[in-house]
Amino acid sequence: MKVVIDIEKTEPLFAQLISQIKQAVMDEAIIAGDALPSIRQLANDLDVNNKTVAKAYKLLERDNVIVTKGYRGTFVHPDAKANSSADLSPWANHVLEEAVKTLRSAGVTDSEIRIAFKASMDNQNNTTKRNGD
Repeated sequence: MKVVIDIEKTEPLFAQLISQIKQAVMDEAIIAGDALPSIRQLANDLDVNNKTVAKAYKLLERDNVIVTKGYRGTFVHPDAKANSSADLSPWANHVLEEAVKTLRSAGVTDSEIRIAFKASMDNQNNTTKRNGD
């Protein structure tokens, strides 16, 4: 699997990494059980910050595309192929666009929308943490 990060793209680096790993799974360039490089190794190879790779790995693990087995390493999840094909981004974008359209038609400013969005995300994150999810 070859990963190429383009710092000129508007897409965040961690998102580029996620999409390339998912695409490698879909193309069967990597398969269930294959080992992935450590966070440190991949960050060095790509010349990016360790936190960038850690964020990508965390999100891939959340989506059951990869699995971390403690000190043994990170591996492709057994259900990675099925979990790599799901992309909710278009749906999420549509829902948010409709919400923004509704708010703007009610006279809410872009600044107020951004503040409300951040507050909603913060509230949701706090609720999730309290519930132990």
